[in-house]
Amino acid sequence: MRLANKVALVTGAAGPMGLGVAKRFAEEGASVIITDVSGRRLEAAVEEITPLLAPGAKVHAHRASVLVEAEVDELLASSREHFDRVDVLINVVGGLFIDAKYTPVLEVSEERWDGCFRVNLKGIFYLVRKLAPGMLARKWGKIVNVSSVEYAGAAGHADYGAAKAGVTSLTRSLAEELAPHINVNCIAPGIIRTTAIRDVGEDVAREFEQKNLMKRMGEPLDIANAALFFSNDESSYVTGVTLPVSGGLWPAL
Repeated sequence: MRLANKVALVTGAAGPMGLGVAKRFAEEGASVIITDVSGRRLEAAVEEITPLLAPGAKVHAHRASVLVEAEVDELLASSREHFDRVDVLINVVGGLFIDAKYTPVLEVSEERWDGCFRVNLKGIFYLVRKLAPGMLARKWGKIVNVSSVEYAGAAGHADYGAAKAGVTSLTRSLAEELAPHINVNCIAPGIIRTTAIRDVGEDVAREFEQKNLMKRMGEPLDIANAALFFSNDESSYVTGVTLPVSGGLWPAL
């Protein structure tokens, strides 16, 4: 029970990756606050998480877009009705904007470019600014951001790669600014079995499977286990790190 008596907020918690994290945290004793833009999927997530909760732990769900500050404020106000603090913040929300097609940067629309940076960075910005002060006051906190192995550059995904590079850079900046009381780390997934597989297509997914050393697709549980490590005291001497969870596929141009 490595997260006993801790309260964790997980964004994008109705998707496969965020739900995987929330379920794994519940198994380890945490109370979880889950949020997503889909209220229907959020209700289904609560049903999956509830049986995993430890005695005394709770799950609280609130539909919100973490890209909209007013909705973030509503989420946190709702959470304060159930919990007096947030110990762990897992920023899962992100992804490609509009579509996942490989598009040369010369053909990327301004809407796709701006939207990609917004969806990958805005939620982290809002939530860290609102939750880190409390963590600092209590002298304990964990923040985990989700990037991608494509942060090092990816032809056809220049917008996504650049936005995820922003996530990794922001992670390092936050680690320096919030030390020594808050650990801030980052996970860089490779190909993971989520709804993104549908967007990029089976052919691209199989290509990623063959590129990595493990010759398989990652599962949401692989991300959840990495997030668990970064969120408990076993990683107390680790901060500012970006960990590829990619079957050995290393971020590289």
